[in-house]
Amino acid sequence: MNTFKFTSLILLTTFLMGSSFAVVKMGLPYASPLLLAALRFILAGIIMVVIVIVLKRPHPTSKENWIRMLIIGAFQTAGVMGCIFLSLRTITASESSILTFMNPLLVVVFGTIFLKIRYTSYQWIGVLLGLVGVIITMGAQIEFKIGILFGIFSAVFWALATLLAKKWGAIFDTWVLSAYQMLFGGLLLLIGSFTLESPFFILNGESLSILLWLSIMSSIVQFAVWFYLLQKGDSGKTSAFLFLAPFFGVLSGWLLLGEPLYPSLIVGGLLIIMGIYLVNRNFQQRKVLKKV
Repeated sequence: MNTFKFTSLILLTTFLMGSSFAVVKMGLPYASPLLLAALRFILAGIIMVVIVIVLKRPHPTSKENWIRMLIIGAFQTAGVMGCIFLSLRTITASESSILTFMNPLLVVVFGTIFLKIRYTSYQWIGVLLGLVGVIITMGAQIEFKIGILFGIFSAVFWALATLLAKKWGAIFDTWVLSAYQMLFGGLLLLIGSFTLESPFFILNGESLSILLWLSIMSSIVQFAVWFYLLQKGDSGKTSAFLFLAPFFGVLSGWLLLGEPLYPSLIVGGLLIIMGIYLVNRNFQQRKVLKKV
């Protein structure tokens, strides 16, 4: 893949990842958080399921593997996205995106604890930088808000989902896993909506546009481009660019919502970005060393 094409696609997918926080915030006046998340992923999941069925992509043949996809969907879509949508009720899109994209740092911590993976000193330095960055970022808060906790939990769920996908991912066709985990996660969010909140959705042109953008551009297109890049290029190099997503999250929150750019938010965000870069960059260096 040539450099221009790679750069264009990586900017597109990370922009869609990061800017979705501001778009969700724009949609919350028209819908309860969990219902908006549920509708987003049920719609995206249905479209993706139709596509993988039409393309005759290989589906799981055992009940155990369907259950594994349900579990991944519970963590990746229901857990991560449910917490993100709930966090945005009380904190800014900038803060939520920074907290959520701590997940590569938590992958190192949880990988060490649960999978006994050994990481290098550079990766642990990245984790420490990220932790300091979170502390500084949250220094922008005069008072504790429940959204901070939801933002942290979104990163925790994402890290756990990453480890589950790493453990079970080879069993599944990538597109089939993406389709059904979104659909299963969306259905779980729908159950959560009717259980944990008073669901509502105000249907008008703006709310419908937001829902379609979140379902098609920020879900289907984002995942399609991301998986394409992972398949066609070096996964370590590609993953290193995830640090652009929280940058776009902060930028879109400022441009679309007029959110203030506190000095602590900028400094803390940069430290988290550096930490994520160190963690992912080192994966790429290790691959190169192994080849040599």
